[in-house]
Amino acid sequence: MFETALSWNDLAFLAQGAAMTLAVTAVSVAAGTVLGILFGVLRFQLGPYWAAPLTFVLDIFRSVPLLIQLVLGNALQSIMRLGWGPFTTSCVVLSLYTAAYCTEIVRGGIGAVPPTTRRAARSLGLTWFQDMRYIVFPLATRVSLPAWIGLTLGVMKDSALVLWLGLIELLRASQILVTRLQEPLFILIICGAIYFIISFPVARFGGYLEKRWSPND
Repeated sequence: MFETALSWNDLAFLAQGAAMTLAVTAVSVAAGTVLGILFGVLRFQLGPYWAAPLTFVLDIFRSVPLLIQLVLGNALQSIMRLGWGPFTTSCVVLSLYTAAYCTEIVRGGIGAVPPTTRRAARSLGLTWFQDMRYIVFPLATRVSLPAWIGLTLGVMKDSALVLWLGLIELLRASQILVTRLQEPLFILIICGAIYFIISFPVARFGGYLEKRWSPND
């Protein structure tokens, strides 16, 4: 018969780690999405030449491994004496990392809107802002949603790297229990199940929106 030293307090400890994972993910995805929309619109409107400096900076965040970004971000805030804690540093770095990818998602979504549709909207007297609000963004959102859902799930899993800054998120909590209880397989199965439980609703919600919008194609 299977026996384990895992207690309810240990499960509560894992739940606290999962809450930290959700908090870091929520803040990073929210801030990164806002920045990604802003940068995506700028990249599309300015064109490749004028947007080159912004593109170069975003390419750095897409090219350098996230772990290195977290370590360098933590070192930079220490050198600049910003006084950020591990949570703030993690959210700032992950937000910029998310924004770098979200920018391309937004730019691609806007580019997928047919130019004839935009010209028709402008010929009807819509301003640039009205065109973006009522025509471009609704159409671009439908195109970009699957990629954005994938990015959100990716950031949730990548948030495990913040353990290197001292945050006790889900993976770090499971490592602590593995070290103490010496039951790696069982604890990691539970950890994986928790990741699935918190990720599955996001994936299903994205699928629901896709299905709801598809009849309007």
